Amino acid sequence: MKKWLLFGLVLYSGQLLAFPRANPVPGGIAIIPVADATTTVTAPVVQYEGKRVTVAQQDGAWLALVGIPLDAQAGEHHLQAAGSLIPFEVQPKQYRTQRIRINDNNKVEPDDESSQRIVQELAVQKGIKSRYSPQAATLDFIRPAPGADTGRFGMRRIFNGQQRNPHSGMDIAAATGTPVKATAAGRVLHTGDFFFSGNVVYVDHGSGVISMYAHLSQITVKPGDNLQQGDIVGAVGSTGRATGPHLHWSVYLNGEAVDPALFL
Repeated sequence: MKKWLLFGLVLYSGQLLAFPRANPVPGGIAIIPVADATTTVTAPVVQYEGKRVTVAQQDGAWLALVGIPLDAQAGEHHLQAAGSLIPFEVQPKQYRTQRIRINDNNKVEPDDESSQRIVQELAVQKGIKSRYSPQAATLDFIRPAPGADTGRFGMRRIFNGQQRNPHSGMDIAAATGTPVKATAAGRVLHTGDFFFSGNVVYVDHGSGVISMYAHLSQITVKPGDNLQQGDIVGAVGSTGRATGPHLHWSVYLNGEAVDPALFL
């Protein structure tokens, strides 16, 4: 164990090619060495809080890429691998607060009909975000659209004076109709119209890495489509709960939203 912990410190100090940056905070990513790839041919099965974790190979090691929940407490956490517990530390982080005014108050305090729809959609989205496919993860990401960052990941959001969930992605302001590109190669998991997210595309990049593109004005792909990096998946819009045209871009690891900026 000490050997791997020392190796992990060396990894953290250098830049990882085609890997996200490690930032072990709530909403961030911990990169943990879990096995020697020179002696272990296949990727080991690793879990965090009962969820399968992305494992990728680099520099002779199998590395676990752990998505840390936004509500995680700072302190010692553990991975499960080959019947053993591997400890890692989550560092504290304070996110800023953003106050937003929404003209349609039903998007802030939904009526009964909308609330029933939201419950059903949340169950669907949870399953999509938690999907783990066996193919190796594609981790070489590009920015999916041009434009200014207007809503940073993790911000505590207050809509019309009501506190709601933290921001689970990156908002990129762009004109309606601006093409939205697949951030990496993958397969379209799901497309749909959701109450809060509007028109959405989910893409599976392998081994539990999922990207999501929301508030689209149009969708140009369908479930099952195979994508190359840069393929168009839709166009920027303002569908769902939005104050204007922009792309909401999210990335999920082991079902948890993590800061997309760590992949750029």
